[in-house]
Formats: sequence, C-alpha cells, structure tokens
Amino acid sequence: MTRVLIAGVGNVLRGDDGFGVVVARRLDAMELPAGVRVVETGIAGIALVQELQDGWEALIIVDAVDRAKPPGTVLVIDPEIHDVDDLAWAARQDLLADMHLATPERALMLARALGVLPPVVRLVGCQPCDADRVGIGLAPLVAEAVDVAVRQVGDEVEALTGETVNG
Repeated sequence: MTRVLIAGVGNVLRGDDGFGVVVARRLDAMELPAGVRVVETGIAGIALVQELQDGWEALIIVDAVDRAKPPGTVLVIDPEIHDVDDLAWAARQDLLADMHLATPERALMLARALGVLPPVVRLVGCQPCDADRVGIGLAPLVAEAVDVAVRQVGDEVEALTGETVNG
C-alpha cells in the first residue's frame, strides 16, 4: 500500500488563496483509498512538516500558484526543492526563520533537511484571480477550477496507488 498525504494549503480569509483548503475539504468528504490522507495545513508551513514526520511515500500539495496563466488554470507541477546545505548561512536564516508563515517551498526545504520529504512530491495548483483579496470565497473562475483540481488529484492518487478516488 502506497501512503499518500494530500495537503490543502492556503488562507481561506484571503480570497483565492484559500483554493487548496477548499479542494482539501472536498477531497476529505470523498472515499479515498487506504493509506491516503487529506489534511488542511493552512498557511502554517510547520504543520506540513509535522505531518510529513509520519512517513509518506508521496505528497500532493494543493495550493493557489501564480504562474502567469489565465485565472482558473489548473497545473500539476513537480516542485524544485532546494537543499538548504547549498545555501549560505544568511540565506538559510532568511528562508527558514518563520515556518508559521512559510510558503510550501520553504516547508519542503525544511522537510528535505530533516529527512522526512517523500520521494514523490506533486503540486496541484490553480492560477488565482487575486490571492491577496481580503474576504472569504473564491473568485468564480477559481471556484470552477475546484472540480478540475479534485479530478487531477484523484488522477495523481490513482497513478500512485492503482486505486480510484470515489466521490
């Protein structure tokens, strides 16, 4: 059995930045294969690192990502995870000083440094309309992308486990 952690990342109080949390909530209500778990880590990067300490073969992060695409575009990204040993001491401090407000990239760097990063990491992201807007609720184009992201995460889970996600 392949153990897969799905982490919904973002801040539901900042409009489209809540995309990952909305997708995670939808996935959590679905029937998932054994060994697949969904968590909401919000904006607390350290919460993601703590979850990874349980030992996982794969991690799927769901988040709003700015890749200069049309709003609502869903992307699957193999994130580049830097090794903290390659950074100067000052750069390490700047990047890893506050893990409560860390981006997923920073949390993944720390997980790698601690030896808890799974061998397979995917990011299912959505191009936001405005991830800085204060307020609850996704923009219409981003809300429409939730179903697309749920299916994409399901496809990733199926590729990793050989089992389907039923909703």
